[in-house]
Amino acid sequence: MKLLLRTTDPTAIAFAQALLEGEGIDSFLLDVHTSVFQGSLDILPRRLMVADRDWFTADRIIADNGIDRGW
Repeated sequence: MKLLLRTTDPTAIAFAQALLEGEGIDSFLLDVHTSVFQGSLDILPRRLMVADRDWFTADRIIADNGIDRGW
């Protein structure tokens, strides 16, 4: 798995996941449950991961749609 996106913006994550799903690319969201520790501050970013084989295509999709990768 490779890191595709790191952000505190839940709408960017949802948009990215929808775009990837539309292209048949599976993604996995990490750090979802850190909100229990941080409250509602949104200071800890969530990470969107994709399989190594899909990373290049997924990265192009994210870049072409103007989503900030956060890294």
